[in-house]
Amino acid sequence: MKKLILQNDDATNELGAQIAKEINKSTSNCIEIHLEGDLGAGKTFISRSIIKNCGWQELVKSPTYTLCEEYDFNELLFLHIDLYRTEEAQDIEIFNLDRKVDSKKIILIEWPERLQCQRNFDLKIVFKHLEKGREISLLTKGNIFSDWVKNYE
Repeated sequence: MKKLILQNDDATNELGAQIAKEINKSTSNCIEIHLEGDLGAGKTFISRSIIKNCGWQELVKSPTYTLCEEYDFNELLFLHIDLYRTEEAQDIEIFNLDRKVDSKKIILIEWPERLQCQRNFDLKIVFKHLEKGREISLLTKGNIFSDWVKNYE
């Protein structure tokens, strides 16, 4: 696990841009990223940054009320899920996350700790509020982000 301090939104946006670069480089057809942290810690902000830096030109909406927003572009399918409003997400299958698609699928899950079943992730980002900025912890499983996390400063 790697811990970093992000002083401002620009630094958080840069982190999102770097993650987007790794997504675009990856040959994996499915990438799952879990985002944990308190309300307002930066989960949706970094999700927007990742999606925009992968090439999405339009508004990236918060999925807080819809639970899932999909973005299909440039041979990428983003499934951006926010489980905050769920007591316990018993049946995540309603989002059909594991469906086969012709494009590279990227699953971003905010509040994954609300899932009753554990899902594997390629990257977990844990956000913590600081007086100035954010502390983030990066945890990887598998190979997609492991070298990048080791070298990221």
